[in-house]
Parts: sequence; structure tokens; C-alpha cells
Amino acid sequence: MAAGAVSPLALYSNEWNDVKYSKCNTAVNAAYLSNSEKEVIYILNLIRSYPALFANTVLKKYPALSGNGYLADDTYYFKSLVNTLLTLPPLQILYPDKDCFISAKSHAYQSGITGYVGHERKVPDSKLKKHYYGECCDYGHKDPLDIILSLLIDEGIPSLGHRIVCLTNYTKLGVSIQPHKRYGTNAVLDFYY
Repeated sequence: MAAGAVSPLALYSNEWNDVKYSKCNTAVNAAYLSNSEKEVIYILNLIRSYPALFANTVLKKYPALSGNGYLADDTYYFKSLVNTLLTLPPLQILYPDKDCFISAKSHAYQSGITGYVGHERKVPDSKLKKHYYGECCDYGHKDPLDIILSLLIDEGIPSLGHRIVCLTNYTKLGVSIQPHKRYGTNAVLDFYY
């Protein structure tokens, strides 16, 4: 991290401003990504590299700071995420991948203009650009941390499928955040080995 740079997790603990965490900012020079898309990769890498620290700093304060205080009492979705991260060994860092980004952008764009929710590519162009082994789609969140935590908490998804994808040993990731007709915003994360 450059001198004076502030981590996207600094609100939760100054610890995250330590220069040693800058190795997680793998998308910093990916010119095809927006700043928010780069930050999604950065935050997910911080979580994957330092899961217990994330649980003890960010998750400890997130329900209150996000205005979603009810999460603190949620055993299945929220507390299970805390427990998962407290025992999870560090995972491989994700690197931005342009083919994954093109795949994610095509799906996020098409879903956005039609108001579609789901993983099926509906138009031929999106089908041709499909490039992933794991995919997560989030609706209604603009903030990178909110996008990631929505997927990791996976509220309303009994299988916790998004959490599983985000915490699998993938090595490449493409992220696209686009407008969405029904939810205002949608984010697509396409993962690859």
C-alpha cells in the first residue's frame, strides 16, 4: 500500500492499514476494472488471506455499522460465517483475469437492462463470452464490502452456495458492477482456476 493509502477495511480496524496487506491488492493496475471492481477483489483477497482477522475486526462491527443489527443474532447465516472464518486456513490470492471480467460484464450488463436475476446467459453474445467455473451474482449493493458480505453471509440461500464459491481455491476473478433495472445495481463475480 502506498504511503498514506487507507485500506477499504480501515473503518473496522487500523490494523488493515499495515503495508503488509497491500499484497492482496492484486487488481490495482487492472485498467479495465473500475475502482469499485478493484476493491471487490482487494477485499475478497483480504478475507481469503486473513480470515480470522476479518472475523475479529470487520464482522464484529459490521451488523451495527451497516444498519443491519439483526445479523448479530442470526445463527445460520451470520454466526456460521464468523465461525467459518475463524477456522479457515488462508486461501490462495485471486488475480484479476480479463476473460473472467468480460464474462462477468456481459452477464451483469444483460441482466441489468432486462431486470433478470440468475446465472443463465439469455443472449448469444453473453453465452459466447461465458468464462467461469464458479459465479456469484449480487443485487442491490453498490459498496464493495456490502457486495462481498452479501455473498458471504448468503442470507436466504440455505446452501450457502455463494460463500462456498467465494472461499474455494480459485486463482482468477473477474468482477463487473452494472446498473440493474429492478435492483438499481448488480455485481457479477466470475471465478476461474
